[in-house]
Amino acid sequence: MRPPASRRRALPALLSLLTCSLAFALASKDIKKAVTPSKNLEKSGMSRKNNIDLKGIVFVIQSQSHSFHAKRAEELRKSILKQAADLTQELPRVLLLHELSEQEGAWTILPLLPQNSSWIFFCEEETRIQVPELLETLRRYNPSKEWFLGKALHDEESTIIHHYAFSENPTVFKYPDFAAGWALSIPLVKKLTKRLKSESLRSDFTIDLKHEIALYIWDKGDGPPLTPVPELCTDSVDVHCATTFHSFLPLCGNPVKKEDIFVAVKTCKKFHSERIPIVKQTWAGQASLIEYYSDHAESSIPTVDLGIPNTDRGHCGKTFAILERFLNHSHDKIAWLVIVDDDTLISISRLQHLLSCYESSEPVFLGERYGYGLGTGGYSYITGGGGMVFNREAIRRLLTSKCRCYSNDAPDDMVLGMCFSGLGVPVTHSPLFHQARPVDYPEDYLSHQVPISFHKHWNIDPVKVYVTWLAPSEEDKSWPETQKGFKEEL
Repeated sequence: MRPPASRRRALPALLSLLTCSLAFALASKDIKKAVTPSKNLEKSGMSRKNNIDLKGIVFVIQSQSHSFHAKRAEELRKSILKQAADLTQELPRVLLLHELSEQEGAWTILPLLPQNSSWIFFCEEETRIQVPELLETLRRYNPSKEWFLGKALHDEESTIIHHYAFSENPTVFKYPDFAAGWALSIPLVKKLTKRLKSESLRSDFTIDLKHEIALYIWDKGDGPPLTPVPELCTDSVDVHCATTFHSFLPLCGNPVKKEDIFVAVKTCKKFHSERIPIVKQTWAGQASLIEYYSDHAESSIPTVDLGIPNTDRGHCGKTFAILERFLNHSHDKIAWLVIVDDDTLISISRLQHLLSCYESSEPVFLGERYGYGLGTGGYSYITGGGGMVFNREAIRRLLTSKCRCYSNDAPDDMVLGMCFSGLGVPVTHSPLFHQARPVDYPEDYLSHQVPISFHKHWNIDPVKVYVTWLAPSEEDKSWPETQKGFKEEL
């Protein structure tokens, strides 16, 4: 395989926080507590092909600090430990990534863990794990060798989100679907740690972490490629699956009312006739409160001229003007603001479901998370094309600070990320928002999602994309019934 002709992206601090992670793992009361098993491994009939016990596996849940996500991750931790208690006297270590460090960018970090372990198994907060089956699966692989295991994804065509890597044959490079879980053997972790200590990392953007991690581990052919493992799944069709993935749209009570969501569409005069009709033909009818912000007032749409000249890039001045208008001139009872581009396609009805899981008292800055300079004191940010969602409390904290655009054409999403990072307000990531088009993502990756947004009209029929991926359907109407047990599912 030829390496991609792209700049080095942020696998910053890939195995940093070594001391912190080690201390956290050793100090964890959960991993030291002995329990009385209801049955042991011998009685379970499991083979000891490589003599690996659960104490040799460290589970790392790729959690987030927002209370909703932290709670879901904690429920998964309890599920893993409960299953483990039925199999062995010594519980595995189960760590939540957001607890390992307060450092910005911890979500990009693979922590170094105690050397008496055999495997590190990573999963998302909605990954469902059958611990006995996972243990049996890992026993097939010799833990003394370098292994990178997961459910394999690949690009059907070269894509901008991967900087057009492997453009001659993008299907050749495999990377893990985090939703199914993925594993590293300790010899590979040691190798990566040694490499990071000996070479300086240049850090800029983190865009698609799963692809960037696979590139770093592969190391232009000097490291192992991803080994596909059929038992790591995202659906439950195969009875032999050790993992599956919860793919329902979250619903925590009643959906947020449309009247509680204000939608701001950023546009400009040159796109009034080209893009705004598509917005109105597709998703605008779902929004109860919507305004179009431009550099030119046009009553037929209508658009609002904020007095900010249009810029070819960035749009920071326009975005901050929208934030100030919302905070100072909208009704106090409107809890949410969504800022989108005029070529964003979005499902407001699905967003109503998702927002039911977030409290208005806790600041929320939500969307698809990217990172900049995370290994060198940088920050995370919500990429603007997929939509940026704010609650009123987040906007209030932002505008009472002194953090502002350094120019009208500064990149608005990055400036917002920098500001919120300085305020101690973490960005909250949802993979249901998408900066790019459906064709830019593997079909298998999208198959276990209920997407909320996509971005860009380039070389696609945006109306067809909306109808196919985002338009309300009979299935949408059944969500409240299928999600009644969401909170208690684990």
